[in-house]
Amino acid sequence: MKTRHLGNSSFELSEVGLGCWQLGSDWRANLDNEQAFAIMSAAVENGVTFFDTADVYGDGRSESLIGQFNAQCSTPLRIATKFGRMPNVYPNQYTEDALKKAIDASRERLQVESIDLLQLHCIPEPVMRQGDIFEWLRKAKQEGSIRAFGASVETVDEGLLCIEQDELQSLQVIFNIVRQKLVKALLPQAQDKGVGIIARLPLASGLLTGNFTKQTHFAESDHRHYNRDGQAFNVGETFAGLPFEQGVELINELQNALPEGITMLELALRWILDHDAVSTIIPGASTPSQAAGNASVSKLEPLPQALHERVSQFYHERVHAHIRGAY
Repeated sequence: MKTRHLGNSSFELSEVGLGCWQLGSDWRANLDNEQAFAIMSAAVENGVTFFDTADVYGDGRSESLIGQFNAQCSTPLRIATKFGRMPNVYPNQYTEDALKKAIDASRERLQVESIDLLQLHCIPEPVMRQGDIFEWLRKAKQEGSIRAFGASVETVDEGLLCIEQDELQSLQVIFNIVRQKLVKALLPQAQDKGVGIIARLPLASGLLTGNFTKQTHFAESDHRHYNRDGQAFNVGETFAGLPFEQGVELINELQNALPEGITMLELALRWILDHDAVSTIIPGASTPSQAAGNASVSKLEPLPQALHERVSQFYHERVHAHIRGAY
């Protein structure tokens, strides 16, 4: 597994991390503790040293499982969590006291004295624009309860707003081959500011594995069922904003045009890693084999330039017009 730095910091992390939303078991069939530990173990055994979670994932369950795992793991891990979507603060109850209490609760669940990276969790843009919350984060960093802070955002404009904040170390963004606007609209600007990019939804909720058909069924508790048209939260968080059936058609079209020797999943993850501004990608995994397969992409050589050009053309000519939601 290759490593990179988070922007211009000394924060070193695996270039393929583990997204840990699924460990909370609040949007899919429940993962028991044994399954969760098996997934985390497989990730670490294949070189993953960066886990990304949030306090709201399973109302703290994801953090607690990671804390238990980390306490008995011999490999040093970097753990990022998030603040801002718990019902007691979202959408308009953001205070310094609420932030401090959330940090303390996350520290307790993660079993750490100081959180490696605390990220704002897609909070309303007016709250970010007002700016007090970033001052509170700077205070938390000075006091030592967090080591660094960043922001998970939904739009380019939010990202551009955040990178103007002093000491902001990272942006977490939806970035994948069906969501390419950021290539020119945000990544260069973040890189110039020394802000690391954490790419979430690198597989567009599994769409970019190439394993779905139009008949694929998702459980009612799965966001790919209940939020596929943005009924519960930003539609961009599910299938990267593509209508599901349209997305299946487009990915089948791209998959059929791939050169021999590369899978759809490998193309999707390697394409993101080929962007220098990206510090890490955080695909989720529901099985140990998925965690291992995702991690293996770090070993691949960069994609040929001709393939990058083909993927860019495919996005602009076939995909872009179908993207929905804040972007």
